[in-house]
Amino acid sequence: MSEDIRIKKGLTIKLKGKADETVSAAPRSGIFAIQPKDFHGITPKLTVKVGAEVSVGDVLFYSKSNEQIKFTSPVSGTVKEISRGAKRRILAVIIEAKPENEFKNFGKEDPSGLSKEQVLAKLLESGCWGYVNQRPYDVIANPEDEAKAIFVSSFDTAPLAPSYAFALKGKEEAFQAGINALSKLTKGKVYLSVNETASFFSKVENVEVVNVKGKHPAGNVGVQISKVDPINQGEKVWTVNAQDVAIIGNLFLTGEYKPERVLALAGSEVNAPQYYTVTAGQGLDSLLEGKINKDNVRVISGDVLTGDKVATTGDYLGFYDNVISVIPEGNTHRFMGWLPFVGSGSVHSASKTSFSYLSPNKEYALNTNLQGEERALVVTGEMEKVMPIDIFPMQLLKAVMAKDIEKMENLGIYEVAPEDFALIDYTSSSKVEAQTIIREGLDIMINEVG
Repeated sequence: MSEDIRIKKGLTIKLKGKADETVSAAPRSGIFAIQPKDFHGITPKLTVKVGAEVSVGDVLFYSKSNEQIKFTSPVSGTVKEISRGAKRRILAVIIEAKPENEFKNFGKEDPSGLSKEQVLAKLLESGCWGYVNQRPYDVIANPEDEAKAIFVSSFDTAPLAPSYAFALKGKEEAFQAGINALSKLTKGKVYLSVNETASFFSKVENVEVVNVKGKHPAGNVGVQISKVDPINQGEKVWTVNAQDVAIIGNLFLTGEYKPERVLALAGSEVNAPQYYTVTAGQGLDSLLEGKINKDNVRVISGDVLTGDKVATTGDYLGFYDNVISVIPEGNTHRFMGWLPFVGSGSVHSASKTSFSYLSPNKEYALNTNLQGEERALVVTGEMEKVMPIDIFPMQLLKAVMAKDIEKMENLGIYEVAPEDFALIDYTSSSKVEAQTIIREGLDIMINEVG
């Protein structure tokens, strides 16, 4: 069975430099790092010391609040450094990699023949539980909770986002095994959202297929949840990224934890945008060397709306990221840019103050310039135009800023994640950091409500 939903609100931003559908193996990095900041809300408790030898799948640290949730090494090697920040906060566990990987064996098993407890135990022991996210709060799921449903989105509508259908070519069996494993974790349904592009996703078994059409953020799993099976207070819904489903499936097929994915290196400042096979946490130096055509660029681990700024040297690939975006740095000003139609042929706008609305299929080389400074929040209707979830986004932002818990609940804080407000960051003339505000609101709810 399947159902159809159409997302009418939103905005599709077309950027130059989309990755060509060719795949190369990324140069093997000599240094890898697992960074606790990638796992929001997790306070790490180390299990290794500097100088320790680790294999792929060995535990590096676990969650201080829940020792079942473990984070394991993506590579074989030696723990080179425990990087710390203020108050000795752990920033990264840095591993010097060996030339070849040695894998911890978790045992091959068909998830279809296992119980929920057996599937759960394998995911927790291997470190794959980190791929299971929870709504509300947009944090790693609590394995002791009961999920009313699990959602997997097979496509991403963010600018320069990779094609999961292409990235998962040859991994169809692993993806199906991952779905079979996830189906054991809930008494409800596993929903797989697909778009109009023909792919193997429409043939996946053991799922409820949801056909989704529309502009960005139609690919956001939070938007899909709100249209298919909305979250009520006290309920939990789990989500898993499509490539992570295949990593989970491969664990059951081979007995080995292989945190590998096909990543899109994309953007107007990339010499030859294409896909690369990478490993979680690998150093970016070798991957980016010689592939960027300018110095004055912004390198983003993730998509341009929700990703994190990283350096071309000394930084590491984010644990969940499927794209590295490279765009011009926004440290220059457009001459007389305050005039509505100046430079409008090269400027994209969500409103009709530039001519970009006349060329909906044109691709742009946009930079990171904010085009203004933070202003007061006023009623303009801009936010509602790009928010397909049935909430009042401006009122919710104000409630969070006022730390009004009751209003936050009434206005739908349980239904949203920071990524659902990414387009508001892009389109709002107030220039407020909506994603940051929503993240703060979710953290308040975790502390106050749990």
